[in-house]
Amino acid sequence: MSTLAGDSPCPCGRLNAASRPLCYAQCCGQWLETGAPAPDAEALMRSRYSAFVLERGAYLLKTWQANTRPPEIAFDPQVKWLGLEVRKHRVLDAEHAEVEFVARQRDPGGRAVRLHELSRFVREGVCWLYVDGDQR
Repeated sequence: MSTLAGDSPCPCGRLNAASRPLCYAQCCGQWLETGAPAPDAEALMRSRYSAFVLERGAYLLKTWQANTRPPEIAFDPQVKWLGLEVRKHRVLDAEHAEVEFVARQRDPGGRAVRLHELSRFVREGVCWLYVDGDQR
């Protein structure tokens, strides 16, 4: 499991009002390090991307809806995550939302890979959870 200093730029790439990268502690670190629930589906999606970068399998499983959650998460330490672009966040109703994103990575062979997905999220109690997604 990787760690990240709180003042380091957040892996998710979120920018502040001055178009500067938010630090990890003010962004995804709020959810990954404290266990507090992300306030909306976009924040959860960004924190899940950061969890992949930091190889935080327990967080990914905890934030995955039980009906679609895999039994475990495997990481390839040779994969290098390169960035995240959130294209759209759409609230469908009080308990459902979608987030369209593109995540870029370099695979172990050095090939650039883009994961473009429309993800579905559900809110159970106070927690937003990832359900599943459609590849674009």
